[in-house]
Amino acid sequence: MPIRSRENLIGAWAFLIGVVLAIIIGTFATFFGAGNISPTLLALLAVLGLVVGYFVAEKDVKTFLLASVSLVVVSFAGIQGLVLSAALGQFDLNKFITTILGTLLFLFIPATIVVALKTVFSIAKD
Repeated sequence: MPIRSRENLIGAWAFLIGVVLAIIIGTFATFFGAGNISPTLLALLAVLGLVVGYFVAEKDVKTFLLASVSLVVVSFAGIQGLVLSAALGQFDLNKFITTILGTLLFLFIPATIVVALKTVFSIAKD
C-alpha cells in the first residue's frame, strides 16, 4: 500500500470545496437570484482562494501558476462576451456560463496572487 502525501491536504480540500461552491453559487444565482450574489458568499470564495494559494507546495508553483493564470484569462474573456450567446427556451446559456466563470474568478484570483507573491519573495530571498 503506497504512502500518500498529506502535505497539501488542506489546500486540496479548500480547492475542491471552493470549486464546488463556486459552481453551486453560480448556478443558483443564474436560476433563482437574477444574477445577484451575496457579498458574503463571494468573500467566502475569496478566503478559500487565499487558503488554496497559501497551501500550494513549492514543487507545484509553476504548474499552479500556469493553470490558474490560464483559467483567469479564459474566464475573464468568457465574461467579456466571447462565449457562445445562445438561449435554449427560458435557459440563457450565456448568463449561466458567465455567472459560473465570475464565481470561479473570485476563487482563483486570490489564490493566484498569493502563489505569485510567494514565488516573488522566494526569488528575492535567494
